[in-house]
Amino acid sequence: MAGSFSRDLGDKAGDGEAPSAPGDLRYVARQPILDVRGKVHGYELLFRSGPTAVGFQGNGDAATRTVLDNTIIFGLQRLTGGLPVFVNCTQEALMSGLVMVLPPEHTVLELLETLKPTADLLATCQDLKARGFRLALDDYEWKPEWACFAELADYVKVDFSKTTAEQRLELTAKLRGGAARLVMERVETRADFELARREGFTLFQGYYFCRPVLMENRSIPPNWLVHLEILKALHEEMLDIGRVSDLVKQDASLTYRLLRMVNSPLYATRKVVSSIHGALVMIGDEMFRRIATLAIASELRGDQPSELLRMAFQRGRFCELAAAATGQDAMEQYLLGILSLLPMMLSVPMEELADALPLRGAVRRALLGENNPERAVLGWLTCYELGQWNGCDDIAISAGLPDGAFPKMYADALLWAETVMSMTAE
Repeated sequence: MAGSFSRDLGDKAGDGEAPSAPGDLRYVARQPILDVRGKVHGYELLFRSGPTAVGFQGNGDAATRTVLDNTIIFGLQRLTGGLPVFVNCTQEALMSGLVMVLPPEHTVLELLETLKPTADLLATCQDLKARGFRLALDDYEWKPEWACFAELADYVKVDFSKTTAEQRLELTAKLRGGAARLVMERVETRADFELARREGFTLFQGYYFCRPVLMENRSIPPNWLVHLEILKALHEEMLDIGRVSDLVKQDASLTYRLLRMVNSPLYATRKVVSSIHGALVMIGDEMFRRIATLAIASELRGDQPSELLRMAFQRGRFCELAAAATGQDAMEQYLLGILSLLPMMLSVPMEELADALPLRGAVRRALLGENNPERAVLGWLTCYELGQWNGCDDIAISAGLPDGAFPKMYADALLWAETVMSMTAE
């Protein structure tokens, strides 16, 4: 998110350090940066010092130090799977060498729009480039004093919501021929994405892929109805092996993916499982429900960006892990997390899908937006994904959630989702 660190963490006046001890749990979220094909190019990390009701109260430099410290604690490989990480940097972090704690080959240092383009800063950036770091100009608007920095930059990030088409046209014309890749931030809709692409941007950041594209009079395709029938059957207390096997066999691709996952090292089956019925007998009801749900979600994604499927897996796993702390049913919360992105996968409003979903009434209402106990964890997670830290705190307080443990669950869910995604590729 453009300038997300300075905005979300406050960048407020004051001298206080981040109010957390070295051993405290840390908040971390990430936002993907996608290419024109919807493939993840890298992630911008969003951090906060800790779970407090009033949010971060320190200054920008203290906040940046917290970012760097938390990055070390969580580990970039765990957070980004080896893809580039974009980290917002203050003047102090750059000039004092604090950013040197990050691995240059995986790090893009974002120069915030609030920095002063001095000769000393330019020399520092040149040195960091020589050491292998990449540079990005955040919330960039053309100014002569930033021209030398633009020549150094590997990325130039432009805020869609703060610029007009004329301003962007002028900017791209001045940068034409340079080495920097153009990143459009705050891309909220498919229309925004298409416009940015036509304007010459090749990377995109925002939530266009996580918002439903509503299509009038669109019905659910027949094969997806079969998938929903499978989900219903999977959620019955007693699994009807014969019925589920017959339903799964109606989709060859689903059968292939399901058996591939069942036989993967992740599930450690001792011998090859060659049939749906065999999978049920071999691994038991609960594990089969989870694997089948993942396979179906993969099918439902269709031509949407792979990051959407990754987020669905991540949501499901996080809600499952958090269920014990909230007194909710783990499998029910797992389904709630995955199915929360179903409208985006199908481009059909949740109102048209809810009645067909394999959930009890309260959970179905949670998917429709009702702020009931069943939705508390999903609501917390949604705020967390967007870096809306105060929203996280408000939900945790009102619902009595022990959110101090949630950041670690989030990191664990990220790693789990990455593992599962490696098995959904063709």
